[in-house]
Amino acid sequence: MARYKLTLAYDGSNFHGSQRQKGRRTVQGELEKALTTLGWTGRSILLSGRTDTGVHAAGQVASVDLDWSHTDDDLLRALNSLLPPDVAVRAVEAAGAGFHPRFDAISRTYRYRLFCQPTRDPIRERFAWRIGIPINTLLLEQAAKPFLGRHDFSAFGSPTTPKGITVRTVTKAAWTQTAADEWQFEVQADAFLYRMVRRMVFVQAAVTQGKFPVEGIAWSLAEQASAGSRSVLPSGLAPACGLTLVEVGYPKQESKSNQEIISLA
Repeated sequence: MARYKLTLAYDGSNFHGSQRQKGRRTVQGELEKALTTLGWTGRSILLSGRTDTGVHAAGQVASVDLDWSHTDDDLLRALNSLLPPDVAVRAVEAAGAGFHPRFDAISRTYRYRLFCQPTRDPIRERFAWRIGIPINTLLLEQAAKPFLGRHDFSAFGSPTTPKGITVRTVTKAAWTQTAADEWQFEVQADAFLYRMVRRMVFVQAAVTQGKFPVEGIAWSLAEQASAGSRSVLPSGLAPACGLTLVEVGYPKQESKSNQEIISLA
């Protein structure tokens, strides 16, 4: 029996999120069905974190304990032959017996796409948020800067556990204009609150549309800001379709294949 780290990609459009839910189609459920076909008898795989209904991923991480006598590449091919078209395993790696994809992670990176167009665009809107009002690139750039650093983000999300803290450290928050009418927000932090990125994007979009002052973002993150003062932030969430979990970061360590580990035992 060996522990494997699996890196997943999926189109979240037709999933009720990543975490298994009774009676609903989820990424975890599809992966566990494929693993069961390969002889897995465990109760639950582990995930690096939960993505909401409609959110995509290019670098979600899972771990599973599996009695597998073939190579890691064989496992990757076997899983992808069993998984549906909207989810795939991008990489399979050996992991230590104590590896936990959530608790061992030191960073997460998300990307959000939006574009400005007055008429509907069914293809682009599958993976991006369409905004009809023109975007002010300079205001977007200014709106992202206050998020950098260590702050209480309670105005932008809720804790992932009932008594969880709301302080997070953001190491990257920047917009890039990728086309004449499209922008991309990339944000990296040690961890995120529930729906934090979608809330951040919604508030920044309000800034660029002149609905909220850019100074209000820094004010909402200030230590002295009260719960009442934070409530003046525009309420709402950016649609899930524009959000992708890009990467989960872990401490660098020398890795061996499971076959090498077994031979050394």
